[in-house]
Amino acid sequence: MATDNLTTSSVSSDDPSGEVLRQLDAWLDIAWDPQRPLGEWWSLLADEGWGFPSWPVEWFGRGLPSSTARRARIELVHRGALGPPAGIAPFLAAPTLLAHGTDEQLRRFMPGIAKGTDVWCQLFSEPGSGSDLASLATRAELDGDEYVVTGQKVWNTGAQFADWAILMARTDIDQPKHKGISYFAFDMRQPGVEVRPLKEMTGGATFNEVFLTEARVPVANLLGAPGEGWRVAMTTLSHERDNENPAGGGGGGTFIGRPDLSMPVADFMRPDPDHRPDGFEIAMSGGMGELPAKLAREFGRLDDAVTRQQVADLWAHRQLIRLNGQRGKARVKQGQPPGAESSTGKLMSSDLGRKMREVGLAIEGAHGQLMDTDAPHDGLLQAYGLFQPAMSIAGGTDEVQRSIIGERVLGLPKEPDVSRDVAWRDVKVGTQKRD
Repeated sequence: MATDNLTTSSVSSDDPSGEVLRQLDAWLDIAWDPQRPLGEWWSLLADEGWGFPSWPVEWFGRGLPSSTARRARIELVHRGALGPPAGIAPFLAAPTLLAHGTDEQLRRFMPGIAKGTDVWCQLFSEPGSGSDLASLATRAELDGDEYVVTGQKVWNTGAQFADWAILMARTDIDQPKHKGISYFAFDMRQPGVEVRPLKEMTGGATFNEVFLTEARVPVANLLGAPGEGWRVAMTTLSHERDNENPAGGGGGGTFIGRPDLSMPVADFMRPDPDHRPDGFEIAMSGGMGELPAKLAREFGRLDDAVTRQQVADLWAHRQLIRLNGQRGKARVKQGQPPGAESSTGKLMSSDLGRKMREVGLAIEGAHGQLMDTDAPHDGLLQAYGLFQPAMSIAGGTDEVQRSIIGERVLGLPKEPDVSRDVAWRDVKVGTQKRD
C-alpha cells in the first residue's frame, strides 16, 4: 500500500526507477501548466513519452517496465497533473496495434490515440453472439481493395462519439467459426454506420447498438492476415479483462465523450456540476478503491471489528488483482501468448465490485437507499452498484472466465461445442440459420 503514496522524495538512490521519477518530476516543473489547452498538454505528454511510458519509445512511450510506468502514473497524480487520454483507444486499440499492426498502420493510428484527437470504440459482440463471440455473423466481403461490411453490433461503449472502431467481422463462411474471422481498424464516420444509444438502469447511455449497412473498410486496415481475427482479438480481450488499466491517466479519471481540446486543462479537470457520472465512468476511473474505508470513517464504523475486516479484505483483494495483472504482463513480455491470468483478473474484478457494493451499502445503512445528491458522496456508491451487473458481463461473462480457467489451468475438458469444427455457413447462430 505504500507505493500508492509514492513521491520522488521517497525513492531511494539505488532504486532503478528513482532516476526515471526524478526525470519526470523535473519535466513537470517546466511543462505542467493547468492553463495549457487540453490538446497541447496531451501532445506534450505523448511526444515526451510520459503519457504511456510502458509503450515503445518509437510509439510515444519510454519502453519502461510496467512497475516503473505505474510509479510514473502515481507521480503524475501526486503532482496534480492530468494524465493521458483514457478509454478504448489507449486501453484496447493501442495494445492490439502495437502487437499486430504494420509500421504503416502504427504511423496512421498511434498519434491520434496517444494525443487524444481520435476516439475509438469496440465492435465485437452481437445479438446472439455475446458469450460465444466466435459465432458472430457480421460479414465483410472483399470487393477489390476494400471489404463491404454488413451486420449488427451491440454493447458498444462510446460508439456515439467514436471516429474509429476495432471491428471483428466474418470474411470466410466456409471455415469453422474461429477461423473465418478478420480484424479491422474501421472508420465510424462513413455512410452505412448507424449508432443507437441504449438507455441503462443507471440512467446513462454508455452502451450502444451499431448497424452496419454496406459500410467499407480498406484491405490496408486489416490487423493480421485475413482469417486471423480470432488470434488478434485474444490480445484485445486480454487487455479488456485486465483490471489494472495500463492506460489510466493521473488526475483526469475516465471521460466518455469527445472533449474540447481547446479548453484549458484546468477546466477539463474541474468537475462539471451539471454532469452526473454514470456507473461506467465511476467503475473505470479507478477512484472507488478507497471509498469503503472512507465511508467507514465517516459513519463511525472503524472500531467495528466486522467492518474493519471487510475493508481490509477489499484492500487485499485489490492487491491480488494488481499482482495477477503484473504476472500476466510478464508472461506476454516473455513472448508467450496471453494466459488465463486475464480471465482470473476479470473474474476477481467482478467479485470485487460486488463485494464493494455490498460492504459500502451495509456501512451506509439507511442512507444506502438514497440516490444522487441525497446520498453520501452524491450517490457515488449507488451508481457504481447499479453498474456492477454489466461489469460481470462486459469483456466476457463470469461463466466464460470460469470455463477458461477450468480448461487452461485445471485441465478440465472443454465445454461441449458441436459447431467448433463445422463450416460457419452450416452453423445455427442464435435462433436463425445463416445462409
